[in-house]
Amino acid sequence: MVEFIIMKVQVRRKFTSKKREESRRFVMDKIAYFNRFYNFKVGRVFIKNQKTRWGSCSSGGNLNFNYKIIYLRPALSDYLIVHELCHLGELNHSKRFWKLVSLALPNYIELNKELRRTPVNTV
Repeated sequence: MVEFIIMKVQVRRKFTSKKREESRRFVMDKIAYFNRFYNFKVGRVFIKNQKTRWGSCSSGGNLNFNYKIIYLRPALSDYLIVHELCHLGELNHSKRFWKLVSLALPNYIELNKELRRTPVNTV
């Protein structure tokens, strides 16, 4: 009898400067588009190869995004950009923060749930 071993294979994408630049252009274009609604002062934008986070915002106004954002479906990448951008107005997850998010994305609740179910290491 022959036994078959089934292994889960994760696709690992190579983090290259080319991917970083592609992601940077993508993110900067989206920030410019969505910031027309908010007019927040954006600090520096970093593209990183984070293992567990899609994005973050520092108290200094810097935005950080995982380079794998380019592999998300468009609605999720839009949500991620808007979410981090809105932290420039509210550095928390208060009702005021979610009100800011809803200005650009009224369906943010569904998008938030979907992004939470999308681990960084599976994209």
